[in-house]
Amino acid sequence: MLEIIALIIASLFFLAGLAGTLLPGMPGPPLIWAGMLLYGLITGFENLDALFLIAQAALALLVMGVDYLFSALGSRVFGGSKASLWGAALGLLVGLFFFPYGIFLGPFLGAAAAELLTRRKSRQAFRSGVGATLGFWGALPVKLTIEAVMIAWFVMRIF
Repeated sequence: MLEIIALIIASLFFLAGLAGTLLPGMPGPPLIWAGMLLYGLITGFENLDALFLIAQAALALLVMGVDYLFSALGSRVFGGSKASLWGAALGLLVGLFFFPYGIFLGPFLGAAAAELLTRRKSRQAFRSGVGATLGFWGALPVKLTIEAVMIAWFVMRIF
């Protein structure tokens, strides 16, 4: 019975983590890792050893690194500044609450606005917005794939 409760708790953390990959402000990969750790704590680490948890933490860090790398590359390839990266993140956060399609428009509008405020060049602002948006969306399948590997590995360990 305790194992089932632990699995339910871990699954809730996994779902929150996957949602956190799509939504700003929620630490997706750390939530997935925390679900595994809680499962281990509840079950006495029967199927999960320290090496497994360390490797999973490394994968969680990799997911966070991919996010930064893709956003930075997208912005840089299109000539954006660091301000456009922050603008894209803020735009996504604001867009989720005020636009019906904020997750699509937020990174673009935020990066473009940041470029306009710092460089005051509309053409560059547009390019930075496109780059930040492509970087955000380009990272998403990579991040979700790594997180799916994390969860699948966990499932293989406990069953």
